[in-house]
Amino acid sequence: MRIVRYRDGDAARLGIVEGDEVRAAGGELFGRLLPEERIGALSDLQLLPPVAPGKIVAVGLNYLDHIQEDTGARQPREVPDEPVIFMKPPSSLVGHGDRIVLPPGADPVHYEAELAIVIGRRARRVRREDAYDHILGFTCGNDVSARNFQSKDGQWVRAKGFDTFCPLGPVIATDLRADDLAIESRLNGEVKQSSNTKYLIFNVPFLIEFISGVMTLLPGDVIMTGTPAGVGPMRAGDRIEVEIAGVGTLMNEVTAEA
Repeated sequence: MRIVRYRDGDAARLGIVEGDEVRAAGGELFGRLLPEERIGALSDLQLLPPVAPGKIVAVGLNYLDHIQEDTGARQPREVPDEPVIFMKPPSSLVGHGDRIVLPPGADPVHYEAELAIVIGRRARRVRREDAYDHILGFTCGNDVSARNFQSKDGQWVRAKGFDTFCPLGPVIATDLRADDLAIESRLNGEVKQSSNTKYLIFNVPFLIEFISGVMTLLPGDVIMTGTPAGVGPMRAGDRIEVEIAGVGTLMNEVTAEA
């Protein structure tokens, strides 16, 4: 199933995607959803982030080739022996088709294509073999990062926490395994990142086990799983796309803060 959230006047609604069409979703996002009446073409809807998370847990340094590439870090980066986790605020969320806004003083600002996990059931000290029982589905994410602030601060909250710095979408794809999914980013149509989730250092079940041992994960929470090599700067006027096999393509245009 492919699930969307869309704007209907002042309200957020859930829909189920069937081909290029969207039907209203009856039931509960974290329970059972059933398709109801036709809403319209997917391309005609104003899509919202496909979930409204209480928290966004992000994982850094989770692809070897990204660890080894030069992103302006102050010191050479080592392969971590445990996941490196940090938080992005819910206020950083935007959806498919929304704009990424570059704040004053942030330069360079990089795109980071990522598989994002959407939690479907409360998870506390979950064993990795049970991880998929707690996952609703997956979506595309972009862990937008102000590299100058990341280097200056030595920690990542400011650099990755600005408004609009967490695009998610366009859908939540359920009944999907994350063992072998192609992931790609394109800047103005040119491929910049091309990899596969099979190259994750810490795979999805491992991340669920590790993070749920630190904090309780609740339905709707999002885990960003890390980015492969090929990150680079975005400028006002650019268009950035993140495509993940089985999920779809997240597109955002870039603008400077007025």
